Amino acid sequence: MTALPKAELHLHIEGSLEPELMFALARRNRVSIPFKSVEDVRNAYQFTKLQDFLDIYYAGADVLRTAEDFRDLAVAYFNRAAADGVTHAEIFFDPQTHTLRGVPFDVVMQGLLAGVEEARRRHGMSVLLILCFLRHLDEESAFSTFRSSEKWFDQICGVGLDSSEVGHPPSKFAKVFAAAAAAGLKRVAHAGEEGPPAYVYEALDILQVDRLDHGNRSLEDPFLISRLAREAMTLTVCPLSNLKLRVVEDLRDHPIDVMLQKGLRATLNSDDPAYFGGYVADNYRALAAAGKISHAEGITLARNSFLGSFLTDEALTRQLENLDAFVLRHAAQQ
Repeated sequence: MTALPKAELHLHIEGSLEPELMFALARRNRVSIPFKSVEDVRNAYQFTKLQDFLDIYYAGADVLRTAEDFRDLAVAYFNRAAADGVTHAEIFFDPQTHTLRGVPFDVVMQGLLAGVEEARRRHGMSVLLILCFLRHLDEESAFSTFRSSEKWFDQICGVGLDSSEVGHPPSKFAKVFAAAAAAGLKRVAHAGEEGPPAYVYEALDILQVDRLDHGNRSLEDPFLISRLAREAMTLTVCPLSNLKLRVVEDLRDHPIDVMLQKGLRATLNSDDPAYFGGYVADNYRALAAAGKISHAEGITLARNSFLGSFLTDEALTRQLENLDAFVLRHAAQQ
């Protein structure tokens, strides 16, 4: 399933910071980090809940200081994604993580856009950027970030909501999401990972999201399942992340097969792959090895990834035609 053309719709670019690059950037920027070696970093990746991961995630992001750093981070991800069959990526970035450390918003954008251009040139990959607000901060901080981003709206396709979910419901950000909608931006939000189904309803009805990130706990509510299926709401599911953060104890218990059986437009994504032990193709392979998806369901998930994207109709058609041609070629070879 590695070569299968696919889109990745749930990827935090800061979460693709591999330990080797973390150390290289720390040396380049003369930043002290709380680890002695790459092995120390990897050994720290033992999480029992989302907050355990976030604590290390924010510490690691401190090495990102210059536009060159953000470019190198993005290029490293795009090279891995291309090797995994990704032909289109919609990546999250967390500007508040950096601006609160004194790194200007424009520096983040300049670096990421340089990386995006490299992905287009080297791999022919299409890329869209989604600005995420940190939900553990207040809405005024989100508005400040939103205002800083206005000059970049032609380079940003949407806004999202991430970080600590429990205790920070989507409704906390109703006004800034309304402002984003008025500006013509797409809206997505993390909901139903650790938070209850009520958070999913808020994301749908208050934030009026175009796509739902995670959404696992939607399965606890039969009416919500029916609604998501009827509305063809895309869920950006992250199995290896779910395993690492103890959302599931074993991939054999992952609900991806149930989601597909119930008609949900589920997709597979890597979330924060440097921390969770796998990029997007690893998620496909791990689920197949656990007996959770068949080859045909892998193709369905790849198709869903394009259907759930924010590509134009013309670009979407090209991606789907490319997928269909790939499937036909490989069927003929079997």
